[in-house]
Amino acid sequence: MPPATSTTLSLKKGLVYDMLPSHLSHAERFRMARDLGFEVVQAPAISDEHTAEELKNAADKANIRIDSVMNMDHWKYPLSSSDPTVVEKSLAGMRTSLHNAKLWGSDAVLLVPGVVNAQTSYHEAWNRSQEQIRKLIPVAEGSKIVIAIEEVWNKFLLSPLEMKQYIQEFQSPWIKAWFDTGNVLLYGYPQDWIRTLGKNIVKLHIKDFKRQGDGFAWVSLGDGDADWAEVRKALMETGYTGSAIAELKGGDEAYLRDLSRRMDRLVLGRA
Repeated sequence: MPPATSTTLSLKKGLVYDMLPSHLSHAERFRMARDLGFEVVQAPAISDEHTAEELKNAADKANIRIDSVMNMDHWKYPLSSSDPTVVEKSLAGMRTSLHNAKLWGSDAVLLVPGVVNAQTSYHEAWNRSQEQIRKLIPVAEGSKIVIAIEEVWNKFLLSPLEMKQYIQEFQSPWIKAWFDTGNVLLYGYPQDWIRTLGKNIVKLHIKDFKRQGDGFAWVSLGDGDADWAEVRKALMETGYTGSAIAELKGGDEAYLRDLSRRMDRLVLGRA
């Protein structure tokens, strides 16, 4: 943790694996990420064992860490569903994600806990998702991997106070928050969420967007409405020391190099 007088953050700078050019091999993608100054990558859950091993070997050779896993089944098969078949598919997806994390040496799996819609009330989403997540805690504890709950546009966990309560009700060190700086910009302020969630935050997604009338557009870091100086200040106040992983559109080497520099300046506070 940097001194109190410092304006820089000592975080692991990363990006989502799918942002790297898809025409490159796994080895080339990880090597590019490392060459551009990224220290960690968040990889998607992969059910095929051979492909998962390929990813591990490529990351090891490039000397870059697969820091975390993005579960891929929580939208199509939400844990908040009333259908037991859907829920079981969602649990299976999380078991795969936790297995990947253990193989890759990751310490967290991102999970969208549920979806509120015409079929599922807020109360049902809360209770059903918590019931199912509790089934996964022994697996997470056995593997020493945190299940990181993310706030997204799922009409659920709409305030930092709610999200903090939702996580703390598990009473488990293996359930934490994955905070996304961009997802709250439409109806809140990331620095407020960071201060409220505090030590519950285990990972960060970094993105930015610009309000445009009744809509918005995703933009490069610094071109949107996020107040990065305040975000940095909040992270310092709460003592966050984990990773900061960009989740934006993909691009070529020049685009990703520019993103790396923007993260240095805006998120980490480096000149």
